[in-house]
Amino acid sequence: MKNRRLFWRIVQGIETSIKSGEYTVGSRLPAERELAEKFNVSRPTIREAIIALEVRGQVEVKTGSGVYVIESASLESNVVNAFELTQARALIEGEVAALAALSINDDELEALSETLDMMEKNQDSDSIEEADKLFHKIISTATRNEAMILSVKNLWSLRASTREIIEDYKNVCSSDNKLTLKEHTAIYLALKEKDAAKARLAMHQHFNRLINTLFDAIESKALAEVQRKNNEKRDLYSLESLVKSK
Repeated sequence: MKNRRLFWRIVQGIETSIKSGEYTVGSRLPAERELAEKFNVSRPTIREAIIALEVRGQVEVKTGSGVYVIESASLESNVVNAFELTQARALIEGEVAALAALSINDDELEALSETLDMMEKNQDSDSIEEADKLFHKIISTATRNEAMILSVKNLWSLRASTREIIEDYKNVCSSDNKLTLKEHTAIYLALKEKDAAKARLAMHQHFNRLINTLFDAIESKALAEVQRKNNEKRDLYSLESLVKSK
């Protein structure tokens, strides 16, 4: 998260204001100068943030009139995104790991070890996701708590709930398979030691890395789209294009 560009902080701030109702659908955002003063950034940074918000379907830019919040922004406010899902998984599965450390048996530890072998042997295969899912399922089962088991199952179902989450997780989970294996191994060792605090911490560290990787991947995608839109506008308003059209 510390690597996020400055404009991304502005995007998140304005999106939060939209979701909270500070900026309602149909309302006009404050002027560029006001936003620059509010966030203590330059006006070009605000322009980049507005373009990103437009790309994300949050606002509409009306030339000569201003920037307006559009309907799709309110419709998306109740949809779980990849960040919310990952944060929820970190909190819930951290406690799942802590509880499992107190009751996991040898057979379950052996099954976890087998998923690690599966991940190591299939670093460039889709089956690594199957091993990942099985790993977390075994840990939830080891809690002996049906509510915990159901919670983890539902969180995995949410991974396939929207096209955006599927794509975001695919980009993240396929990029650092070796790190995933290393983190899973740390969780496994903590469970083997029956150390609840260590298991919780290892699980939190695993998801913290996922959240940061998620930010990097989505930021890169947003920046590429912002650059594309900027280039379109540059071509539209450049004197060279006007001269060529004559």
